[in-house]
Order: sequence, then structure tokens, then C-alpha cells
Amino acid sequence: MERNEIVQYCMDSLKKAGADKASCSLSMSEKKELNVDSGEMTLLRTTFNTGLGLSVIKDHKKGSTSINKTDKNSIDDAVAEVMKLADASQPDEAHDIAENQPPGKFTKGDEFADLDAMYNRMEEFVEYVNTNYPTVKLEQAVMDFTHSKGEFKNSNGVDFEISEGMYGFSPYFLSKDDKDTSSMNGTGFSALKLHKPLHEFCTIDTLLQQSTEQVRTQPVKEKFIGDVVVTPDCLGDFLGFITSDISDGKMITGNSLFKDKLNEQITHPGLTLHSKPVSDEITDGYFITADGYVAENSIIIEGGILKTYLLGIYGSQKLKKQRAVNDGGAYMVEPGKISLNEIIKSIDKGLLLARFSGGNPASNGDFSGVAKNSYYIENGEIKNPISETMVSGNIRDMFENMGEISKDRVDFGYCVFPWISFKGVTVS
Repeated sequence: MERNEIVQYCMDSLKKAGADKASCSLSMSEKKELNVDSGEMTLLRTTFNTGLGLSVIKDHKKGSTSINKTDKNSIDDAVAEVMKLADASQPDEAHDIAENQPPGKFTKGDEFADLDAMYNRMEEFVEYVNTNYPTVKLEQAVMDFTHSKGEFKNSNGVDFEISEGMYGFSPYFLSKDDKDTSSMNGTGFSALKLHKPLHEFCTIDTLLQQSTEQVRTQPVKEKFIGDVVVTPDCLGDFLGFITSDISDGKMITGNSLFKDKLNEQITHPGLTLHSKPVSDEITDGYFITADGYVAENSIIIEGGILKTYLLGIYGSQKLKKQRAVNDGGAYMVEPGKISLNEIIKSIDKGLLLARFSGGNPASNGDFSGVAKNSYYIENGEIKNPISETMVSGNIRDMFENMGEISKDRVDFGYCVFPWISFKGVTVS
């Protein structure tokens, strides 16, 4: 069966099985992958993936399942299973599906990979690292191109087709100098075209340089409270503490720090955060939400004021609040007015925080974690790379006490972030 026939067969089968409301999503993708391991190109392969998701509501009870096969027997089994799951669940009138919208076809990127470009760019990258950073050991680098075609239908008449082609690249590396070794580091980006050398994308070249410096680190001499400059590679971890708090889970349980803060100040006025899944400014966005709505761009925080919660259908119905126009992600932070160098010069004592490893904040916003691949700042200068050290604070206080946002920003394809300084963070 063709993709549209598969989805239609699913919808007809779910209706015959007694579903009051139903939705079906199908994704078929082809991935071309080129790998480097220990500095050598080792693998070029093609993989195919299929994902078929079924969701039903019957008597206000919901069931969902997914399979990776599309033959009729497998679909029939999945239909029977999802109806059983719905029957066994608790009724909840907040369950619903997207209402009718005009049919849509969405396209982004190329259908076929440029294999020559993939190989040449990867070969060029390995040579660049070996030549310019001889102490860097390229443990692994993965280049891929994924073309996916998708279908989404529901019983309200929603009917979407999606075709996307995207390159991705993720290098992981460390440095060795005699017996000294840096910790592992890495980053990644998404792109529609491989139009420039790989080291020129996002922060790759900066991190390679820093890796050579981080083979010999120094411990932080004493506990202190100071300023922490969070890098673009690390900023998503901290913004994620906010965005998870305004999403379905914590909002429904009532554990969100911001549950009653819509249209109120929740951060320093300098912060404006967008979610731009359908903007040309974000390469790797998305066209439709998980619930089956056409995605729209939104402003999540504007001048420090919370402008929207990230609630899906269920969360919005449960809480009697407005549904978000997207699923979040594709984040972009508005730039500040001063350079990163100027931010560094303004700091008496603090850290340049390049990697953060820590759990979710407590219910009151307290957090702690380990600073990795980071630097000590004193008297307006970056002094030295530091050994792994603890960083702690309160996420709400941290964003209320923001310092400066850099005018410099980094485009990762899936987000665009600046450097941001935060005051009053404990380093121990």
C-alpha cells in the first residue's frame, strides 16, 4: 500500500472497531550515514525506518500505540491493541483531537543526499582537525542526511502530508598531551545544505580550540558566589528548566513554578524567547504539532513576561487554559547589545560555563550540577580551564538576576542562542 492508503486503512479500521475519535500518523524515512571513528572514516550506510502511530478516544477513554510495520495483519493487530488500551484506561473528558483544518502539504529540503558533499566535507573536517589541532583526538563524528515523508489524518478530517530533507553533523572529541587528557566534548548542527566547511558551523571550531586548552585544568580554589556566563551550547539546559515547567506535565500536577504567572514578569526584562518552528530563521523546525495542528511561531517570554504556556490539547482542556500554537522547541533568544568580550570584562569573579551536567530543579527551583569544559573568570579576564566543579542556585532567582545577553549568537539549525551572564550563582 502507498502511504496515504496505509493511513486511510488505519482510519477506516479504527472507525469500524468503535473509536469515537481517532488519529493516525505515518513516517517513512531514509537515512544516509557517514561515520568517523578514532579519526578514520569507517562506515557509510543507508537505513530505513517506519513509524506508524495510532490514537483513539472511546467513551472519553484514550489509547495510543505505535508499530514499525505497515502490512494489514500488523495494522489489524495494532487496532485491536489500541482499542483494548482505551477500554482499560480511565475516562477523562479532557481527551480530544485536533479540529478540522484545510488539508496541507509541507515540504522542506532536498529529497536526495549529496553523497559527494558529505564525503568531501567529512574528509576535509578530519584533515582540518589533524592539521590545526594535533592534540585533538576525534573519537567519533557522525554525518547524516535524513529524508522523511509523513502523513497525518484524524477523524475530524485533518489531512497533512510532509516531506523533509535535512543534514546533521555531530562530532565528539578530546585532547591528549603526554599523559594529560581533556574530558570529552562535542556539539552538533542541522542544515539544509553543506555549503561551508563543517568546522565553520555553530561552535565546532571554538570547542576544538578549547579542548586543546583543557588537557590541564585547575580546581576552583574556594567556594564563591559570582557571575556565570552560560554559553550557547549550554543555554538550552537552563531554558529547558523554564519550558518544562510551563508544559503539560508540571502544569497539570500543579508543580510548575510559573503556574499562575501568565502575562507576569518571570525573568529579567532583557530576555525575549521565541519558538519559531516555521520560520526561515530556524532550519530544523516542524510543520505540524504532535496533536495535529498546523504549527505557528510564538513568543514564549517577551521582555521577561510569560506570554504563553506550552499546553497541548489535553493540558489546555484539563486546565481550561489556552492551547499553545506549537510544541515548543525551535527556540531563538533575542540578542543583547554588547559583545561577549564586553560581558567577560564586566565580571569580577565567575565562570564561563560551557557544559552542565545536573538533574531537574527541585519543586522550589533549587538546582545543582557539575560544570565541565569550563573556565575561571577573574577581574574581567578568562584565566584558566577548571576541573569539574559544582554549580548551584535557584532557577527562578537565576533568571530574575540575569546580567547581560550577548549580541553574538550561534545558529545550530534547531535553535539560535547567545551567551547570557547570570548573577549570584554558587560555585563550589
